[in-house]
Order: sequence, then structure tokens, then C-alpha cells
Amino acid sequence: MPRAVDGTRRKDRRKRILKLAKGYWGRRSTNMRTAKDAVKKSLTYAYRDRKNKKRDFRRLWIARISAAVREEGLNYSRFISGLHRAKVEVNRKILSNLAIEDREAFQALVETAKKAL
Repeated sequence: MPRAVDGTRRKDRRKRILKLAKGYWGRRSTNMRTAKDAVKKSLTYAYRDRKNKKRDFRRLWIARISAAVREEGLNYSRFISGLHRAKVEVNRKILSNLAIEDREAFQALVETAKKAL
């Protein structure tokens, strides 16, 4: 009776893990046992941070808008409230870009918000 061997499954599994661990420092990139732990942890971080990226960018946009609105003599919450009352639907990403790249358009939005208040 022929001998049963694992075939390519074991080799493929190890190759997949070590490919994901490519570029890791030291033994983490070559040793299967440590590479497996490092890859598992890195995939966990990648999953978590794909969610966190959204909140981090929103926080950045709000900080930029707040800084630009303060120069116009208003605070962030009053500005957003004024835009809502004026029925202006512009998201924070666009507001942030306007504050940086197109000051005149942003100032027009600030005036619109002030009038609505």
C-alpha cells in the first residue's frame, strides 16, 4: 500500500504565510512559527485600522474646518449649525479642501452660515 504524504498542502500553507511576512524584521520573516504569529497580528491591525481610518480622517477634517472658521470669527459648531439651517449640504471632506485650497468659496459659505444664524 502506498505511503500517504501531506502533498502540497503543508508547503502551500507555509508559503502563503511566509509571503505575507515578507519584509518583516529578523526571524519573523523566515521562521514559520514566529511569522505565523506576526502575520496574524498584522492582519488584525489591518482590519481594525481600516475602520479607524474613517474616524481619523473625519477628525482631521473637523480640525481643519475649525481652524479656518475661527479666523472668520465663528466656531465650528455654530458654523455647521448655520450650514444646516441654510440647507447647505456639503460634507466635511469638501469643506476641509475648500478651507485649504479655495478661501473665497469657503468665506462665502461662512457668510451663508452667519446669515442663517
